[in-house]
Amino acid sequence: MVLAQKPQVVSFQFGLPSADRIRALRQQRIVLLASATNVAEARAAVKAGMHAVIAQGYEAGGHRGVFDPDAEDACLGTMALTRLLVRQLSVPVIAAGGIMDGAGIAAALRLGASAAQLGTAFIACVESHADATYRDALLSDAANHTIMTRAISGRPARCLRNSFTLLGSGISSRQIPSYPIAYDAGKALNAAAKAARETGYGAHWAGQGAPLARALPAARLVALLAEELQ
Repeated sequence: MVLAQKPQVVSFQFGLPSADRIRALRQQRIVLLASATNVAEARAAVKAGMHAVIAQGYEAGGHRGVFDPDAEDACLGTMALTRLLVRQLSVPVIAAGGIMDGAGIAAALRLGASAAQLGTAFIACVESHADATYRDALLSDAANHTIMTRAISGRPARCLRNSFTLLGSGISSRQIPSYPIAYDAGKALNAAAKAARETGYGAHWAGQGAPLARALPAARLVALLAEELQ
């Protein structure tokens, strides 16, 4: 499907595709990106043929892009990881994790990043499909309390603390089914909770910069980020 659609950019998470798939995508002149959480993963991405590497810091919201979820995680922050990769890689580095405003983008660029990637910053935008419970949590004190958990999907991911993460805190990682079994079960749990008028069982992904979220139209937010960067 990707080869047929020929998007300008394809970005990979959780590791790298096979060599034949990378070769096929490059033949279509598609720009390839891959997330890395440490230097070893980043070097593997460059060796495999990625055009640029996304330096995903530990503070990033959503799924942690570790290649092996059971291996030791150095938990490198965005700025430290970005600087390490800029100094050691021959391809552009994109900083991701905890960046919410123009000042954050500027900091990443000053460290040598070619660009910054923002995710949590756009959840509160009016165009986002986040439901009311998610939005309310993001714009409340809950934004100050994110947690890395496997409970929601079976893979480590950072989200807002809620009833789901509280439930998961009493379960060891070994007891949680692997992805996507846990993720499908989590969606079923959230649906059942909503039907019973219980909130707090959704996957409320958010990075540590969540308290800086702004409820604006996406176009206005992008313009504001550009103004702040200047």
